[in-house]
Amino acid sequence: GFSSKPYLDAVNIPTIGWGSTYYPDGKKVTIQDKEITEQKACEILEYIANKDFGSFVNKAVKVKLNQNQFDALVSFAYNLGNGNLQQSTLLKKVNNNDFIGASLEFEKWNKAGGKVLNGLTKRRTAEKELFLS
Repeated sequence: GFSSKPYLDAVNIPTIGWGSTYYPDGKKVTIQDKEITEQKACEILEYIANKDFGSFVNKAVKVKLNQNQFDALVSFAYNLGNGNLQQSTLLKKVNNNDFIGASLEFEKWNKAGGKVLNGLTKRRTAEKELFLS
């Protein structure tokens, strides 16, 4: 969800807007940062999702994806980081054209700080459904 004010996420990382932990200029979000508008949060999300995560997915994936599969992987990377996607069985299965097997991997990534979080379970389910559509 959207937050105009900085907050600490489930693992105590300062976050703002639609889950951004840094700004397009590379500056990390801090709890002392000023409130932002929803429009500004959307601009940050679009920039970071395209530049940092969309470009990574384009490089990491070696097979043809449909737009929904691409979007699900960008969402996954945005939430968990490019490094986690890079090392994941999810990416390996995607690159082996095992899209059904890959879809089953999303739900395994529903923990933060070692605890299952309802919000992450919902997010992973949504990403899986998007990936399969």
